[in-house]
Amino acid sequence: MRKIRTVLIAVLLVGALLLGGCAAQKAEAGDTVIVHYTGRLDDGRVFDSSIGGEPLQFVIGGGGLLPGFERAVVGMKAGEAKAVTLPAEEAYGPHYEEMVFVLDMELFKEEAKIEVGDMLTLPLPNGMIVSAVVVDISESGVTVDANPLLAGEDLTFDIHLVKIVETA
Repeated sequence: MRKIRTVLIAVLLVGALLLGGCAAQKAEAGDTVIVHYTGRLDDGRVFDSSIGGEPLQFVIGGGGLLPGFERAVVGMKAGEAKAVTLPAEEAYGPHYEEMVFVLDMELFKEEAKIEVGDMLTLPLPNGMIVSAVVVDISESGVTVDANPLLAGEDLTFDIHLVKIVETA
């Protein structure tokens, strides 16, 4: 009877240590984490996902991702999942109409056939280069949009924290 009581006390102590003293670690700024994610637009269309591929590894607060995405991972535990919606202003910003402009068709005479949806790299007078997508082609010119592709869109991310690789 004494032996059974000793084993029972040992089991209870181990259980208490596991439940109380070794709580699951939460992700925080500076941690290197691995996540799977799916990014969706308001209408439900998926614009990016790591599901079925390699998960994403990054340092929280490292600046490589949208700040709102990184903030959403803070406080999560390995194995936890959540959804977060970033308004356009916290994602890729608003869509600016002044970033949509028409280029003279003469600029494209020597180019291969250009189609709506093509991505162009355009040099600016200040030496910078900007990417733009062709949104319309007419006899008068080629209309391009130099806004980021997801500008003006609220983005919802389903995030699953796979693992905290390294803590800060």
